[in-house]
Amino acid sequence: MKSLQIFSTRRSNGIFLAGLCILPLAAAAFSLLFGPVKLPPGQALNALTGREADPVAVRIILYSRLPRTCAAMLAGAALAVSGAVIQTVLDNPLASPGVIGVNSGAGFAVAFLCAASPPAQQYTPLAAFCGALAGVLLVTVLSQRTGASRMTVVLAGVAISALFSAGIDAVVTLVPEAVSGITDFRIGGFTGVTMVQLTPAAWLILVSLGIVLSLSRQMDILALGSDTAQSLGLSVRSVRFILLVLAAALAGAAVSFGGLMGFVGLVVPHTMRRLLGESSFPLLLSSALGGAFFVTVCDLLARVLFSPFELPVGIILAFTGVPFFLWLLFKQKGVRI
Repeated sequence: MKSLQIFSTRRSNGIFLAGLCILPLAAAAFSLLFGPVKLPPGQALNALTGREADPVAVRIILYSRLPRTCAAMLAGAALAVSGAVIQTVLDNPLASPGVIGVNSGAGFAVAFLCAASPPAQQYTPLAAFCGALAGVLLVTVLSQRTGASRMTVVLAGVAISALFSAGIDAVVTLVPEAVSGITDFRIGGFTGVTMVQLTPAAWLILVSLGIVLSLSRQMDILALGSDTAQSLGLSVRSVRFILLVLAAALAGAAVSFGGLMGFVGLVVPHTMRRLLGESSFPLLLSSALGGAFFVTVCDLLARVLFSPFELPVGIILAFTGVPFFLWLLFKQKGVRI
């Protein structure tokens, strides 16, 4: 009976994941078709395939909407999976790249690189990774050294995030000409993203996603607790460090072209956990698909809600994520709303 129940659960999860694959593709199609200038599906398809098409449609699709759609999907998948990994490693449902200082650490590193050496801006994905890794390691060290509670870890992360944000402010104040578009960067958005800028970060995200998925079994063991995982032969410290490095790589790469977008790594993994349970592989895969869908839809809304004016996608994400975070916070404290 138990084996049949497990089979049924796996089958239902497989059907759900198969259906979930359709959502990001549908969101991407709508993202290509809709905006301040609406394009017929035929023109958009011709522009993508290189057939004879209106030159204006070709420019809109290939140089604006396609890079932006790819950026939204990559950033959403990266931030959602990064959040799922961080929550598992820290054993804290309130942890996410935007809450515990990972995003702001990446942002500070990018701002510092642009100020210190403007010609080196091509290395922003590497700088963002280093900053994100610094943020997540600081929080990890604090949680391990102090034996902090879940809430204290989050508060420490908020403090570290504020510290990195102050560093960004300092860089902007001292070298204002070196960091162009810093307001959009801090809010989060994909305006002006190009394929050339996106390519190195995209490779980092795709490789990191593949490695994280390959470590899903180790994540399942780690989720049992450090003592239990150690008794099962898992090198807890090494696996935890590798997973944190991968989470930092994912978040840092997303920040390098999308700015400081918050709440994706909090909302999406929690939603998928409620739908699929705690098993790591379906959780990671569904978080990647759900994150790509979520951010792409939010970016589309940011473009069309007040057309021809455009909101940064970070504003839409904040309006969605803040109520969710408050609900989760009260739930953890046992407060009825």
